[in-house]
Amino acid sequence: MVILAVLAAAAVAAPQYSYSAPPEDSSEEVIPIVRDDRVHEDDGAYNLDVETGNGIVLSQSGSPDGPEDSVVKTGYYSYTAPDGTFVEVKFVADENGFQPQSDLLPVAPAFPHPIPDFVLEQIAFAKAEDAARARAELEAEDSKEGPAAPSTSYGSPQ
Repeated sequence: MVILAVLAAAAVAAPQYSYSAPPEDSSEEVIPIVRDDRVHEDDGAYNLDVETGNGIVLSQSGSPDGPEDSVVKTGYYSYTAPDGTFVEVKFVADENGFQPQSDLLPVAPAFPHPIPDFVLEQIAFAKAEDAARARAELEAEDSKEGPAAPSTSYGSPQ
């Protein structure tokens, strides 16, 4: 009797998973899944293709070909942004991380980028100071006075 009571209590306490469509008069838009193809192989490889009624597409495949049997994924996804722009992103995810490619992603400036003149002037000034300090140290050694004391301030501009 006790066992039966415990089993009944466990059955009642178990989570109830169910899906109910929104009521007919609901303002929620229901987006249908047009395609959902999933293939999982015994070796860990898989393919996934999903398409929704509002134009969202996801296609990816993966296999445990990475280092230490990590899964390497490739694929793409696309959708239409709220402003009407078509977005398509191709990607690879492997030991180097997630690597997306898209015309809409920001691109870092080409390197080396142009260095402003004031920076080049400052670099030249620092080189001249270093050269002057090296000459002063050599002269001090030649006169056997010992190395010159370090400067406590910047030299005047030349």
